[in-house]
Amino acid sequence: MDTVEYGIAHASRLMTDFAERTGLVGSQQSPQRYLWTDAFAVCNFLGLARLTGESRYLELARHLVDQVHHVLGRYRTDDARTGWLSGLDEREGEAHPTRGGLRIGKPLPERQPEEPLDHRLEWDRDGQYFHYLTKWMHALDQVSRATGDPRFNLWARELAEVAHATFTHGPPGRRQMVWKMSTDLSRPLVPSMGQHDPLDGLITCVQLEATRVLLSGAAAGPGPRRAVEDFAAMLHTTELRTDDPLGLGGLLSDAGRVAQLGTQGAFRDGTLLESLLTAALEGLSLYSLYGERSQPASRRLAFRELGLAIGLSSIGLIQPAVDERTAQQLMSATALGSELASFWLAPEHRAVRSWTEHRDINEVMLATSLVPEGYLVLEGFGGWRADVTDSA
Repeated sequence: MDTVEYGIAHASRLMTDFAERTGLVGSQQSPQRYLWTDAFAVCNFLGLARLTGESRYLELARHLVDQVHHVLGRYRTDDARTGWLSGLDEREGEAHPTRGGLRIGKPLPERQPEEPLDHRLEWDRDGQYFHYLTKWMHALDQVSRATGDPRFNLWARELAEVAHATFTHGPPGRRQMVWKMSTDLSRPLVPSMGQHDPLDGLITCVQLEATRVLLSGAAAGPGPRRAVEDFAAMLHTTELRTDDPLGLGGLLSDAGRVAQLGTQGAFRDGTLLESLLTAALEGLSLYSLYGERSQPASRRLAFRELGLAIGLSSIGLIQPAVDERTAQQLMSATALGSELASFWLAPEHRAVRSWTEHRDINEVMLATSLVPEGYLVLEGFGGWRADVTDSA
C-alpha cells in the first residue's frame, strides 16, 4: 500500500469510527455534535468521496449537515427556549436553518446575564463563536461546490449575514468584533476580538460570493459587500503574526484559499496573500525555535499541531501564485507537516490523556491531515470574476 492509499484507508477508518461514536450513523438517540469538529468532518467526507468515488461518503456529508442544523441550529434540550435559534416556525426553519446562527455544542449551557464571567469555565459553556461559524460556512460552501446544489451556499451566505450583523459593532471605519455571543445572538459573552476573525470573515465572504456566481442557478439571497468592506477595514489594523500552531495552520489554509480565488480575479493586487505568507513564515520560524515539538505527547495538544499540518498541505496550492524565493521558503517547511502527522499517527502518542480527552476533534483533524483535499481545494472554478472583490 503506497502513502496515498494508506492515508485514504486510515482517514476512512477514523471518519467511520467518528460517525458511529457521535451518532451520525446507528441508533444513538442523542447525537453529539460540535460545530468546529463537524465542519472538518463534512470536508473529510467530501474529500473521501472525491478520492474513492464512493457515494456513501457524500451521503454522510449531507447527513452530517442536516444533523448539525437540527441539533446546533436549535436550542439545547435543557434550555427553557425551544425551536430554531432564528425564531422561525418549523417550515421556514427547515428552509433557512442557519438564519439564527449555530451553537458551538459545548457541554455546559451558556452563562446567564446575571452570572459573572469565569474565564476558565467559559471554555465549557455554550454560545456562538464567529470563527466556528466561518468554518461551517466553508464546509457548506464546499458541499455546494462538490454537488452543484446551491442550497448549501445559500445557507452559508445567510449564516454570514447574521454573523456579520451580530458579531461586529461600532461606527464605520472603527468597527470591532465580539469573540463569543450568546446562543440567541442577543448579547456578547466574551467581548474581545479574535485575532484572525476579520481575516476569516473577509476570505469566507469572498469565497461564498464566488461560489454564488459560479453556480448560476443559486438563489439571490444576501450579498456580502458590506461585510467584505467591514472585515477588510478591520484587517488593516489587525496583527496577523502568531507562533501558535493552530493559528499558523489557519494562516496557511487561508493563503491557499486566497491563491485559488486569485486565479478568478479576487484579491487581485496580491497584497493579502503577501501579508498572510509574511506572517506565516515569521511564525513558522518562531515555532521551529520555541514550539512544543520536543515535548512528550502528554504535554502537547494534537488538534492544534494537526491544524498546522493541514495548513502546510496547502503549500502546493500557494506556490503557483508566489515568486520562486517565497516558494522555496514554503517548500522548506513541508517536512514539518509530515513530521506532525506522523507523530500523532503513532498509537502510543494517541494513548495519552491529552489525546483521549479531545478524541473527536483530534481524530477528525488527523484525518484531514491525511486527506486534506476536501478541506483545502475549492472545486468547480469557472471563468467568473466576482465584482465584490474589488474592495478586498
